[in-house]
Amino acid sequence: MKNLIFKSLFAAAAIFMLCSFSSKKEMPLAKVVELGLNRATNQSLHMAQELEHKEGSLPKTINKKGELETSDYSWWCSGFFPGELWLLYENNPRQDLKKYAEMFTARVEKAKDIKYSHDLGFMLLCSYGNGYRITHNPLYKEVLIQGARSLSSRYNEKVGAIRSWDFSPKKWQFPVIIDNMMNLEFLTQVSKFTGEDKFMEIAVSHADKTLKNHFRPDYSSYHVVSYDTITGLPHIRQTHQGYSDESAWSRGQAWALYGYTMMYRESGKKAYLEQARNIARFIMNHPNMPSDKVPYWDFNAPDIPNAPRDASAAAIMASALIELSQMQNDELSKQCLLLAEQQIRSLTSDKYLSTKGENRNFVLKHSTGHFPGKSEIDVPLSYADYYYVEALIRMKTLLNKK
Repeated sequence: MKNLIFKSLFAAAAIFMLCSFSSKKEMPLAKVVELGLNRATNQSLHMAQELEHKEGSLPKTINKKGELETSDYSWWCSGFFPGELWLLYENNPRQDLKKYAEMFTARVEKAKDIKYSHDLGFMLLCSYGNGYRITHNPLYKEVLIQGARSLSSRYNEKVGAIRSWDFSPKKWQFPVIIDNMMNLEFLTQVSKFTGEDKFMEIAVSHADKTLKNHFRPDYSSYHVVSYDTITGLPHIRQTHQGYSDESAWSRGQAWALYGYTMMYRESGKKAYLEQARNIARFIMNHPNMPSDKVPYWDFNAPDIPNAPRDASAAAIMASALIELSQMQNDELSKQCLLLAEQQIRSLTSDKYLSTKGENRNFVLKHSTGHFPGKSEIDVPLSYADYYYVEALIRMKTLLNKK
């Protein structure tokens, strides 16, 4: 009898432990978001302190020796770290965050006169744009206006788009890359606070031209489209950072998703919303999307599942998907928000999120910059951190509304 009772108690205990294990709940999303924001704040402050007395230096990545690699204002990524500091200050208005946001933003000022790059949106909107939005500093506004004029100088009326690169193979005449969609918000914002319609008109023209010529029937995007400068028509479609001309470079798809979501918000053109939703479908339904939703550097990389991941692409996607999910109330919107949550949870896991003082004070690990160029492979990147923080804050804002 005693043995029977003992066996019964043992079985009951086993069932209880099994049920407890199987019903173990994952961390509430709000706590995941706070974990990510707290870690990003600590890492960013340590980064700022390390670079405080290195005049003009802005964090870029880690080199092959494991050393912190920096840039000056002229590198396309220069605005991301100051922008990240502004976002973190907005989330948690600590004076040390504001001090460093102002300090590192000032290091980017000279970019306002650059006319050789299409990346002034990345450089100036992330830094001075966030700073102006939060503080209304009139000096920031002056920098933004001058920068928008510099960027507009790269617009070609015949093509109807902004030239992306001045460097190019001889076969390219007027290269436009999908990344360039991200710089249009700079123009739309300056148009709003100056009343100068030309900035908005350039942004809409560029978005229209890209929508027409950059996408395949499945809504994946080419990386580079070069236009004939005489006819204004595309004459070649290629890649520069993807696996092949016909592959879907992951960060390129992220730029496209974010760009058309943003342009719908800025212009109200429904064609942009439909494009963003179609791009989202392509991304979320792709058979090569990993289970943790952090994409390989290219959806068509030949060595999947051993191909390097790109956490920066996941961060950009997550931020865009959160915004896109609020633009309509239907099943696709729910799927967009779910995918964003999955990406945030993965990026905030031990696999991708740095521990305190790790990773040379960058926030995320495992991004890929330019795989074909054998550059920045499986490293932290300043723009991965920026869009991760933006995604966290967007999710936090959404959760606080519920």
